[in-house]
Amino acid sequence: MTDTAHLVFDNVSLPGLRHGGLTIEIPARRTAVVIGSEASGVDQLGPYALGLDSPPVGRILVFGEDITAMPRHIALAFRRKVGYLPAGGGLLHNLSLADNVALPLRFGSDLSDRESSGRIRVVLAMLGIADVGQLRPSQASDEQRRRAALARALVFDPRLVILERPFGGLTARVAGELLELARGGLSAEGSRRTVFITGPYIPELLRPRIERRYRIADGQLLTDD
Repeated sequence: MTDTAHLVFDNVSLPGLRHGGLTIEIPARRTAVVIGSEASGVDQLGPYALGLDSPPVGRILVFGEDITAMPRHIALAFRRKVGYLPAGGGLLHNLSLADNVALPLRFGSDLSDRESSGRIRVVLAMLGIADVGQLRPSQASDEQRRRAALARALVFDPRLVILERPFGGLTARVAGELLELARGGLSAEGSRRTVFITGPYIPELLRPRIERRYRIADGQLLTDD
């Protein structure tokens, strides 16, 4: 592993790979995507990287730490360093969009209520949903729900963000906007955050903004040039 890799998959077995496992490094401040069908197993990579599940073979390093070998209680705390947008968004339907965004802070931080409220207001405004935060997911549009799910992933201002199927049903313009928000802006060193994306496709418009592109097809891991 290089010193600047925020996320490393080291010989991780996936059902879509016939020979060997998935071995890739995601450098700090870069965006990477692994594309594949549901049968390929790419949907397992996010849970593996968070320590929610363990691969039969291989290991995953997050910020240089082997999360596959972490005790459960340590892994729980470690996950707060990573923003996660699961496939489908994962919003709780009995809570408002704002309360969904607030959950990580209320159960995983030492911030006061005032500090948490301020942080939530900032993130809702950044994602463009400050005026609909009181809506429940069933009352919101697909785009508003996706923005709320991303806001929740960014509420801790993590250095690494994992996005599963983030662009389905969105226009290319909105997808591009959400990708830039996930990246946190650009500097001379790259984006503020490292972003790892999995899913069946990426909009063509976004390809130039993603530095490392891979796909699993015909039993192989291919560089998607």
